[in-house]
Amino acid sequence: MILVTGAAGFIGSAFVWHLNESGINDIIISDKLQTEEKWKNIAKRDYYDWVDREELFQWLSVEENASKIKAIVHMGACSATTEKDGDFLMKNNYEYTKKLWEFSTERQINFIYASSAATYGMGEQGYNDEIDLEGHKDLRPLNKYGYSKKIFDVWALKQEKTPKQWVGIKFFNVYGPQEYHKDRMASMVFHSFNQYKENGYVKLFKSHKDGYEDGMQLRDFVYVKDVVKVMKFFLDSDGKSGIYNLGTGKERAFYDLTFSTIKSAEKGKEVKAKDVIKFSPMPEDLRGRYQYFTKAEMEKLKKAGYDEKFYSLEEGVEDYVENYLMQEDPYL
Repeated sequence: MILVTGAAGFIGSAFVWHLNESGINDIIISDKLQTEEKWKNIAKRDYYDWVDREELFQWLSVEENASKIKAIVHMGACSATTEKDGDFLMKNNYEYTKKLWEFSTERQINFIYASSAATYGMGEQGYNDEIDLEGHKDLRPLNKYGYSKKIFDVWALKQEKTPKQWVGIKFFNVYGPQEYHKDRMASMVFHSFNQYKENGYVKLFKSHKDGYEDGMQLRDFVYVKDVVKVMKFFLDSDGKSGIYNLGTGKERAFYDLTFSTIKSAEKGKEVKAKDVIKFSPMPEDLRGRYQYFTKAEMEKLKKAGYDEKFYSLEEGVEDYVENYLMQEDPYL
């Protein structure tokens, strides 16, 4: 059995979809559904059993259950970069992950967990995942969420006793189906599509930094279908322990992403960017801590043996918009 936490969330549910697509259904899924629409993310999935997030460790304390688990994919965490409750983040993103690590170590099974590119902060030291323990200590996240992810990475790198294989994945800007419940934290593709549908145009932030034109702030955007393929690669491999970036290795502008979204929504029609993209001032409180550039260094993943081609920005956006956002049923 594979235990997937956060299985009703964005990446977690997409990963369960990918497992199903690979013919795998011996899956234990764990999450909290509450009042959100996350249940729709798993409505089509085939899995063995559901365990409430709050009851997971009690469930694992039963030998009959624990002995079934052969790998853990831990996507269950608070992913809101705007979360202000530091204690909540420490409990959910740090302490909970430590307990799953310890279980995986005791059982000598594979453990994959969600880190984040937010650990890099403003990118003062670049975005190189080859850095050692001391390098990770020196990273300066911009928010409490990034900090909660960073300190688990640092803790993991200190451990002498480890799972059979452990992999922390620093996700960059992931977009794609299953993110509909994320509200403000959903990708710019999702927001651009809905803004354009409602208003006939999309607003982007003006630039407040020399060297960057309006809308030309750069990010490494990665399609969720690529993300889950990489996760499955690590699930199937041994001896690849460590912390890995997961982006495309290419930086692209919000302007490009937004225009690609609009063109995909209006396929077959002539659309001019100047007519559908407008700019508004960036809020004052964001200007001093807004990232203008991210790009994942991807050599470490290649050295680990992953050589699959990633979706280009245009390919990923087109698939997302045409096959999901524009459909009556937008779910995987």
